[in-house]
Amino acid sequence: MNIALLTGATSGIGKAICNMLLNDGFCVYGIGRDFSKIPDICARENFHSITCDLLDTKNLSNIIKELTKMVSFTHFIHSAGVGYFGPHEELNPKKIHEMITVNLEVPMLLSNLLLRHLKKVKGTIVAISSVTAQKSNTHGCAYGATKAGLTNFHMSLFDEIRKYGVRVITIHPDMTQSDFYKNANFMEGETEDTYLYPEEVAHALQMALKQREGILISELTIKPQRHQIRKK
Repeated sequence: MNIALLTGATSGIGKAICNMLLNDGFCVYGIGRDFSKIPDICARENFHSITCDLLDTKNLSNIIKELTKMVSFTHFIHSAGVGYFGPHEELNPKKIHEMITVNLEVPMLLSNLLLRHLKKVKGTIVAISSVTAQKSNTHGCAYGATKAGLTNFHMSLFDEIRKYGVRVITIHPDMTQSDFYKNANFMEGETEDTYLYPEEVAHALQMALKQREGILISELTIKPQRHQIRKK
């Protein structure tokens, strides 16, 4: 049976991925802070909620260490992410720390804790990165740097463990309609050709997961046809 550990399960792309996995017969252990937002998912027999603040990496590590004594995970999917935008000089240390921890440290940490288990089952590691990992980012320097680090980590990790049969997949979504931009002074454009739906990102991941054994879609970039943002 496929058993996935999923961060960011309660909203946005993570919630869409959670639904996709559950519908495909996965057993999903979802990490989040507020599961009251997803009562329909929590009612699913093959879903297990893990309430945890990802900034508390010590507690997170302890939870996962105990969990792996009882559960043999086949997939680890990091979808949680946080972004703060604006001139870099206007960010404060707390916001910078939060982005580095959630976007980069946590996927590194959880991959480290799960890797021996995933090697045994030729499992899969997935990260939801961002198109910002592939370019410069004015008014998003720190956020883009965390995503570039995540993408580079995945590239190197795949080269390190590909001989063990572990798949490493990185998804680079562009502007997606969700509450991710709640901390920004901008949002997606007005028409459907200027943004993605979270379910479309989940569908792209579904396609990547269903490739035959022996081949891998290691990186996948998803963009709307037009580029447009609007100020709030």
